[in-house]
Amino acid sequence: MIATIVTSVSIIFVVLGALISAFAATGLIRLRDVYSRAHAAGKAATLGAMFLLFGAFLYFIEGYVNMQLIIGIIFVFITGPLSSHLIMKAAYNIKTPYTKDTKIDEIKEDMKHTKL
Repeated sequence: MIATIVTSVSIIFVVLGALISAFAATGLIRLRDVYSRAHAAGKAATLGAMFLLFGAFLYFIEGYVNMQLIIGIIFVFITGPLSSHLIMKAAYNIKTPYTKDTKIDEIKEDMKHTKL
């Protein structure tokens, strides 16, 4: 009974992770500038990958904890948003243009207090 519930929950997490990852891929294709694309990759792709890894963790849990999946979840949790933030910062530093729809440059104030 418990094994069926755990398997069902893990399948739900894997399906949700696949759907969120598909939405992130759609965002990477459809969004207009590097800042929006990095935001889609940093948020949605990270959440999708974490759901997929957590679903796999639940599916393969049988009396012991799989440390590789836990380390993978932590690694994706840290590196996904961090890498997208650094991509946006690098794009801003080399003066990559925004879309024509962008009205406010909120990054300018934040960049005054950083070294790069």
